[in-house]
Amino acid sequence: MTAEMTLACYRCGNEVNAETRARCSCGEPLWPKTDASDFSWPTVSDPSIWRYSALFPVGHPSATPGIISAVGGTSLLRTPRLDEYAGCSLWIKDESANPTGSFKDRGSAVGVARALETDDEWVGTVSHGNMAMSMAATAASAGLNCLVLVPDDIPTERLAHIAQFGPTLVQVEGDYGQLYDVSHDFTGVRFVNSDAPLRVAGQKTTALEICESFAAHGTGSTVPDAIVAPVSSGGHASAIWNALRELRSAGLLDSASLPRLYFVQAAACDPIARAYREGANEVASVEGGETVAYSIANASPPSGNRVLAAVRDTGGAVLSVEDDAILDAKRHLARRAGLCVEPASATTLAGIRRLSSAGEIGHGESIVAIATGTGFRERSSMTDRPESVRIDDLPSRVDSLVSG
Repeated sequence: MTAEMTLACYRCGNEVNAETRARCSCGEPLWPKTDASDFSWPTVSDPSIWRYSALFPVGHPSATPGIISAVGGTSLLRTPRLDEYAGCSLWIKDESANPTGSFKDRGSAVGVARALETDDEWVGTVSHGNMAMSMAATAASAGLNCLVLVPDDIPTERLAHIAQFGPTLVQVEGDYGQLYDVSHDFTGVRFVNSDAPLRVAGQKTTALEICESFAAHGTGSTVPDAIVAPVSSGGHASAIWNALRELRSAGLLDSASLPRLYFVQAAACDPIARAYREGANEVASVEGGETVAYSIANASPPSGNRVLAAVRDTGGAVLSVEDDAILDAKRHLARRAGLCVEPASATTLAGIRRLSSAGEIGHGESIVAIATGTGFRERSSMTDRPESVRIDDLPSRVDSLVSG
């Protein structure tokens, strides 16, 4: 018999047993209720997210081959060549190592595993980026049908990235933002959207891995001083906060050692950062502008209020950064750490640099920036063409280059 999943509201504490619901009667998003009181760091050798299955509302899919079993266990890299630029001791959590190149695989794996457990035939998502690719690939690997709803103006190149995994793709005319709410009413398809409870359950493993790494590897601290991530819908941000809450419940963290949480948006579309600056408890929709970090340009984030609660609980903040700062951070990540990230991921380093300049992050503090997705799918252009040299002249040219 499939175990029942209880969902809880972070704000009012209400609990429901209808797992297809995404929101509480108070209007706030739900997340799976777990009992973390007896949780301890796993001793199993499995590096994937399933080492934390005791904190999941779904069983370990041990009989399921494919990419579900390969999600997680991504590297936490110490990047000292970026310390001066960042203004702190910088660590990078590199999520590009997940099967489809982004942190979205964590939530997709748990969502698809639950679908297999409950004998669902269809899963779906509302996305035109990393989440669409992740859900389509994970469903394909598990042998499930996948419905992906995309806007009608989606670029052909991005459509091709999603289509390669064989989902049923539907381009939707009209207000694409309404699809998040509309999809909850569909029957016959388990939608694992941006802040869906199952997605949040999987994505909290990013923070669990970070904290376990600090606790286990003699970093000088059992946890980082702060964790910094991009924020769009607020689903991942909520998941990171949920992980810290569960570790606190388990006695593995106390209030004094809780990492501060900082979340970063692009200045052209920053509804959560705006609400934080204004001291508001509710996030209002904005008219978003164009930004290089288009994948996090969410003008009406469904878990925005939960993000505000997260940063206030941990003594952090929500801030926004300009496109020039994002692109500069992206260049530094590539040239000083060898990391190719999407612009949304570079917002973290840009945000850390700004926080350090303002004195909110100290030079001696250990800060983890989550690089949420690979930049190898991004279009890029070179400002200067490389020089051209005849092969016969190459030895002398190389000699002149290396000799200075």
